[in-house]
Amino acid sequence: MRAALWAIFRRDLALLLRGAVGRGGALLPLLFFLAVAMLFPFAIGPDAQLLSRTGAGVIWVAALLAAILPLDRLVEPDLEAGFFDQWALRGLAEEALILVRIVAHWLSFGVPLMLAAPISAGLLSLDARQLRLVEIGLLLGTPGLAAIGVTIAALTAGLRAGSALGGMLAIPLAVPLLIFGAGSLQPGGDGGLLLLAASSMAALAIAPFAAAGAIRAGRE
Repeated sequence: MRAALWAIFRRDLALLLRGAVGRGGALLPLLFFLAVAMLFPFAIGPDAQLLSRTGAGVIWVAALLAAILPLDRLVEPDLEAGFFDQWALRGLAEEALILVRIVAHWLSFGVPLMLAAPISAGLLSLDARQLRLVEIGLLLGTPGLAAIGVTIAALTAGLRAGSALGGMLAIPLAVPLLIFGAGSLQPGGDGGLLLLAASSMAALAIAPFAAAGAIRAGRE
């Protein structure tokens, strides 16, 4: 079973990364993340102090939108192709498959965002301390965003206009992560990272069971 899950993980990650050449994949969220950081200073002006105060929120909103961009490719194609049915016949639990999909999704967008964070921090006039907190926050929070994204993708798979509906569902679910992530950079926000980690772990704990339940319900 481990060998099968490892093979599925490599396949999922390759498909998500390969999409960078085709339908956007890993490159599109990264470019979107950087585009938001580049355009925001034009919207509010060159005031460095204002950019520093608001930059954390901008980074987290961009991270959320980057996480939900590939929602239509996370679960629905494999459901339509019957892969989940074949994996179930082989005795692979949907919960394990969803967990593998979450890890692959996180590696395809979370790690690139962390690598791009220094560029965004420079554009938004964040200092070294704020950049460190942003990186720690992204490390703790983006797994939760990945879990929410895969869960919503499973819930909306097969629905008409599922991508639009998925985005509308994912945004309110991710609000705690955004609040705690952005709040950790504010004065007195030292506990924000702990709350962010707790929220992310809760999303990771719930996501495999919620998404697997949605897949099994759609099969019946």
